[in-house]
Amino acid sequence: MEAPWWKSAVFYEIYMPSFCDGNGDGIGDFAGIVSKLDELRELGVDGLWLTPFYLSPKVDNGYDIADYTAIDPDYGTMEDFEAFIREAHARGMKVIVDLVLNHTSAEHPWFRESRSSRTNPKRDWYIWKDPVNGGPPNNWESFFGGPAWEFDEATGQYYYHAFAKEQVDLNWTHPHVRTAMKEVMGFWLDKGIDGFRLDVINFLKVSGAFPDNPYDAATGEQQHAHDKDQVGVLDAIAEICAYVHEREGAFMVGEVGSEDMDVLRRYSGTGLLDVVFNFNLGSQETFSLDRLDTELRKMEEVHASDQVPTLFFSSHDMPRHISRFGECNPELEEKRAKLIAALMLTAKGVPFLYYGDEIGMRDFVAETIEDMRDVQGLTAYRLALANGQSSEEALRAANAKCRDKSRTPMQWTDDTYGGFSAVEPWIGMGPQHRVLNVRAEKQRPGSIYAFYRELIALRRRHPALHAGDYARLERREDTLLYVKRAAGEEALVAINFGAKPLALPSGGLLAGKPRFALSNCRESAGNIASFILRPYEAAVWVSEINQ
Repeated sequence: MEAPWWKSAVFYEIYMPSFCDGNGDGIGDFAGIVSKLDELRELGVDGLWLTPFYLSPKVDNGYDIADYTAIDPDYGTMEDFEAFIREAHARGMKVIVDLVLNHTSAEHPWFRESRSSRTNPKRDWYIWKDPVNGGPPNNWESFFGGPAWEFDEATGQYYYHAFAKEQVDLNWTHPHVRTAMKEVMGFWLDKGIDGFRLDVINFLKVSGAFPDNPYDAATGEQQHAHDKDQVGVLDAIAEICAYVHEREGAFMVGEVGSEDMDVLRRYSGTGLLDVVFNFNLGSQETFSLDRLDTELRKMEEVHASDQVPTLFFSSHDMPRHISRFGECNPELEEKRAKLIAALMLTAKGVPFLYYGDEIGMRDFVAETIEDMRDVQGLTAYRLALANGQSSEEALRAANAKCRDKSRTPMQWTDDTYGGFSAVEPWIGMGPQHRVLNVRAEKQRPGSIYAFYRELIALRRRHPALHAGDYARLERREDTLLYVKRAAGEEALVAINFGAKPLALPSGGLLAGKPRFALSNCRESAGNIASFILRPYEAAVWVSEINQ
């Protein structure tokens, strides 16, 4: 039986407003993406993940949807979307789209009906509760900060929002909600998409008893015991997945807001999501080889035989890993970025690259609150001021929470606005865009971009890399070393994260005759039995094995 296409794919996340502006308004759009498809094909990616492009007031940059079946004018028209799908498929690229099933915008017609009166047929499409003792129904806090309940003066009840007050949670116990959402998914599948990335999918259900959430005694932070991962959520997800998987080849990846691997594993596998994002591997604030080693082993231990892990280190919700892991040392930043690329594209799992990682784009930090666009950062600023902090202290708190760090325009050229747009972009340009851009990185020998291209091409050629299971997974000093096998082939990957050289074991690592395939430090190598791994070197060998 042929493996699903997504198991060998290299995905590339496109943050819609920041990738390429095709119509000159300072905001990325479908026309812009189409103009860069050949660039993406040259890089080697074959799966594209688009963040939300639906009609939205964009309180949370599109994760607050006002119409599930309309294209936001900032990104183009439905004809532009359809042209993009055709052009991507013509180049052999699959397309998955971000879909928010947990909540809608407060401007969605469904919610406008729901809040119009207590007797409206759509009232129970959302979660409404009476006040308790003149205040909110319970102590639940929003994941963006502040209370998770908003009082509606007109109807005298509170509505629930796990995130911003403009992002209103749907009531997934209501059968009409489930039916409506399946119709939405069918609409986009009919348009030719190849699957969905489901946002905060483990938040679909809350406790029907609405008890208070407890607080952590040590940190004082609220523990979200009753507003995610609740009884019935897996049934809802299974229903969604059964519907989507009726379409041949349709792929389902879920964002599960949890760091507990035993929780994560419940959401994928037979009858559920194909894969879930595991933030444990790449979300650490500073580089830790111990953490990488531990998480790789835990992923292998916890995932069942019908589950596949995911591999990613940056996203629109995370600071860029090159900035987190480089210790503000430009030389170390680039070395570690290449090693992380090697890990992401050779370890067991489905890799998800984030736009700009292939050239080493760095984090953006807002110098004033006027520079900030992210609702999470702006909320942190407002709460800090309300708590008596100065504007300088509030800005630091906002930057700590702000997700703008990784959302700046793609840096294509050394032009004023990085080749992203001919006019001032919707958000400020990232650092060093005049020297750090695709055009320059393509021409620079030994660049991060060149290494990504080489890695992706190597991964595609060798089943052991894109489909292999671990035959060996170990750590030697500062080096991760693993052997993967598939389709009569073995691959040995050695990644030295340390500043000291390491001699590989003299033999027994690979069967057959190992062939040197790749390194970020050299173009060729002699006998593997006498190989010395250089500091910050990643190297790969492949070998045919007898079946």
